[in-house]
Amino acid sequence: MHVLDILKERGFIAQVTFEEELYKQLEQPTTFYVGFDPTADSLHIGHYIPIMAMAHMQRAGHRPIALMGGGTAMIGDPSGKTDMRKMMTVETIDDNVAHIKQQMARFLDFSEGKAMIVNNGDWLRHLNFIDFMRNIGSVFSVNKMLTAECYKARMATDNGLSFLEFTYMLMQSYDFLELYKRYGCRLEMGGNDQWSNILGGADLIRRKEQQSAFGCTFQLLLTHDGRKMGKTEKGALWLNPAKTSPFDFYQYWRNVDDKDVEKCLGLLTFLPMDEVRRLGALEGSEINEAKKVLAFEVTKLVHGEAEAQKAADAALALFAGGMNGANVPSFTVTAQMLAEDARVTTLLVASGLCKSQSDARNQVKAGAVSLGEDKVNDFAAAVTADMIGADGLMLKKGKKGFCRLVLE
Repeated sequence: MHVLDILKERGFIAQVTFEEELYKQLEQPTTFYVGFDPTADSLHIGHYIPIMAMAHMQRAGHRPIALMGGGTAMIGDPSGKTDMRKMMTVETIDDNVAHIKQQMARFLDFSEGKAMIVNNGDWLRHLNFIDFMRNIGSVFSVNKMLTAECYKARMATDNGLSFLEFTYMLMQSYDFLELYKRYGCRLEMGGNDQWSNILGGADLIRRKEQQSAFGCTFQLLLTHDGRKMGKTEKGALWLNPAKTSPFDFYQYWRNVDDKDVEKCLGLLTFLPMDEVRRLGALEGSEINEAKKVLAFEVTKLVHGEAEAQKAADAALALFAGGMNGANVPSFTVTAQMLAEDARVTTLLVASGLCKSQSDARNQVKAGAVSLGEDKVNDFAAAVTADMIGADGLMLKKGKKGFCRLVLE
């Protein structure tokens, strides 16, 4: 199959420019890129869709460039934001870039020039403003830019759109032109919220270089009823195990809605589509087997097979009643914490199982909190060192929240 047909069948493709031309272009090895702005020191599940698409493209013989936004992150992408992003220091941006580079190596083959990691800070941070405005700004129509959804949405808010953010489209477009000049890059890919920026870059190459350039966007990872996936009670679903444990990561996919299983299998795994459709068609209790496959396969790709197996074993042990599963995320309790405030409600918040004391009390009131095998019914219930012991003590919230308390 043509790689575009593979991506379509698996549910990736949202929009494509000059589709017939792009089909022909991709009949030969093509360099393409996806940008990642380093707004944190880890990738999250929202980045995983383009990463998987990059992997499919690489398997089809094309060369990916993972573009780190060491320059664009200094401005901040207004797409999907109701307010201006907090401005980060250069040191923070560079530290985030270093962490993300390490993560990318898990998903793409960088040997023998098969893929590249490039930082747009190498050219954007040294631009001359007047020269840039004369050479690049003169090509862009403000009237046309204002029709872009990312700008229209921001202009409708009370805070409006800053000139700083207004230049983001120019910067991202310039990235595409620079990558074309340096590496012969012909295609930019990204989330569908980047459509306007991607169009700007492809158009810039066609205008300035009189060469073909293409854009392709991916579907955002949404539930069947249109909600964004990848949000947990603790925040974003990170790909860094220090920010989201492999167990919590596994559990997220183990608990997706039945209607989202087939979509997630197609987008987030490399399972053959015949198997994806077979698993997605399961009904009733059998769909749980498909969810186990989904959770294992995604966790294996992100954290490795050993961690995926540990997470699966821990989940099985918990639901089978083995409440001291060694691979469940743990929370270290110190003697000082026990002396100052050892209430279960406090530990629920400190461990991240609840957002606040109010949330913790509501969970206790609803009968959703357990210590080991025992329900917690008293807001004042406290934990002692003897209760935790040498093997730890399982703190449980509802059917899906687990944390093993251990003594320091």
